[in-house]
Amino acid sequence: MAVSVRAQLKQPGQNRMATAIRAIAGGKWRTPLTPYVMLAPSLILLVIFTYYPVLYSIYLSLFRSDVFTPIPVFAPTYNYAKLLRDPIFWLVIKNTLLYVAVTIPLTMALGLALAILVNEPLGRIRALYRVAAFYPTMIPMAAAGMLWVWLLNPSMGLVNYYLSRLGIPRVEWLYDMNWALPAIMVTSIWKHFGYYMLIYLAGLQMIPTELYEAASIEGARFWHRIRYVTLPLAAPTTVFVVVVGMISSFQVFDLVHVMTQGGPADRTNVLVYYIYQHAFRFWDIGQAAALTVVFVLGLLGVISVLLGFMEKRAFYEV
Repeated sequence: MAVSVRAQLKQPGQNRMATAIRAIAGGKWRTPLTPYVMLAPSLILLVIFTYYPVLYSIYLSLFRSDVFTPIPVFAPTYNYAKLLRDPIFWLVIKNTLLYVAVTIPLTMALGLALAILVNEPLGRIRALYRVAAFYPTMIPMAAAGMLWVWLLNPSMGLVNYYLSRLGIPRVEWLYDMNWALPAIMVTSIWKHFGYYMLIYLAGLQMIPTELYEAASIEGARFWHRIRYVTLPLAAPTTVFVVVVGMISSFQVFDLVHVMTQGGPADRTNVLVYYIYQHAFRFWDIGQAAALTVVFVLGLLGVISVLLGFMEKRAFYEV
């Protein structure tokens, strides 16, 4: 086709130019570079804002650079060895894994249950339920954190007020080492379950209704239809939700910063917030870069294992 365009360019005068422009604009001229030209803007942004920061973090992690070492010194193993000897680092890893292990299953279960509920024919009130369940997702993360700081206030918060009406002693939710992290988990679940509900709702509406009708004819009850029809056919959606939830949970920062700032006694400190502390509070850039490398590699490893495990059990065709 390029040969025909060149042949048209040999025509004299304005006819030659007009014919060539019409051929190109009409989609009659294609080159092997066309897909790459179309993808170039996205690829450039991906390289600038994703690949380059990761590679630069790996580079910085090989240098000792802190307030006592204003001129970076090449020390490939210094930052990583320092991490292994840091007890707070292991506490942060424990907090992060505990946060992920609790919030993702509970948020997914609540989102799926609500998706099944609002997917039922409830009349006009169904739209109201969908909006009410999705509303927390639209609240900014910092605003959600401040809202729950007020709700969990030990002296005038609504949670302690109603607990006291039931005869339960007041709890210092965000100041107690045993309750601070669970309080952040509850806030996170409340903030994200509407988003998971929306994703599950889209997946449920892709399941053919004929399968539910056939199951009903065979005498399957509601819970049997959920177990043998909904859950297996919603497996691809579950895989997507797990990956999205894993990335979001490992990156938790806003709630910790607004509600507890890592306290009390680092019991709510997580990886991303620990990276922030080293970079912008302790001014230990090398240690922050090493933590970033550990964070990225750990996240990729966990997601790879989960995808390998779940992909074998997901049905992508009905």
